[in-house]
Amino acid sequence: MNTTPPPNLDHIHQGDCLDLLARTPAESVHLAFADPPFNIGYDYDTYDDTRSTDDYLTWCKRWMEGVKRVLRLDGTFWLAIGDEYAAELKVMATRELGLVCRSWVVWYYTFGVNCKYKFSRSHAHLFHFVKDPKTFTFNVDAIRVPSARELVYGDKRANAPGRLPDDTWILRPQDLPEGFEADGDTWFFPRVCGTFKERSGWHGCQMPEQLLGRIIRACSHEGDTVLDPFGGSGTTLAVAKKMGRHFLGFELSEQYAARIRDRLTGIAPGDPLDGAPEPLKSSPATAEGRRLRPEAERGVKRRRKKTAAAPLFPDAE
Repeated sequence: MNTTPPPNLDHIHQGDCLDLLARTPAESVHLAFADPPFNIGYDYDTYDDTRSTDDYLTWCKRWMEGVKRVLRLDGTFWLAIGDEYAAELKVMATRELGLVCRSWVVWYYTFGVNCKYKFSRSHAHLFHFVKDPKTFTFNVDAIRVPSARELVYGDKRANAPGRLPDDTWILRPQDLPEGFEADGDTWFFPRVCGTFKERSGWHGCQMPEQLLGRIIRACSHEGDTVLDPFGGSGTTLAVAKKMGRHFLGFELSEQYAARIRDRLTGIAPGDPLDGAPEPLKSSPATAEGRRLRPEAERGVKRRRKKTAAAPLFPDAE
């Protein structure tokens, strides 16, 4: 019988996620977000990212079984993964572990991986799994966006609360706060690049806080418990704390765990998320390539056009 106490909430725990998941009480987690090693030869300080395919998939099945065990019946599991094993892990999660895939989100970004003999990679996969398709948290109103019918055409028949975001999320490094426009035709999250203020500095695969914000906002409530079995740069835990959730993080590296602990110390519930926020409205381009401008701005344009059209030499008439 294992008498080791369970991991404490609101902490980052250093150790193997398999051992820590086994110590976590069953059905105690509302939302799990996992961004595991992709097995592509990344140079971690402790983990070997060059496993054989069979070894990697066996390991993934073990930790995903652990995640499923600790999820509540109404719990949600998000998995971030690259191309190499996206198909295998989706099939494993649904057919072997019995999870249900609600969404397959494609996260597109520039400054991706430059490739030599194939198209450069600029995306990752985000799988949205649930245990029970009839009972799970999805806060629709917390993530709605205005529709094109409302913003482009000013159609009063548009659904006032707005619509749900698409399942393709675009992140561009040029969308810094100082250059961010809320009326663009796509919803952007700025990617965390090396020069960004948001960058923690010690981990090369840092997720943007705004991306995690959308997931946590949609799939949990204040006071719920959010789990990240691969702490990495600590972004999941940082966002959970800022948004008033309990958090539970595991990290194999002692160095990463210590830095995550320092990052969390400087955060308080209610702090704003780093990075450019999601725009409050979207304005897709029309077929003629124009966007509907605010009414006041349109009035200014019309007055300027009318003035410009006046005769250059009125006395000549």
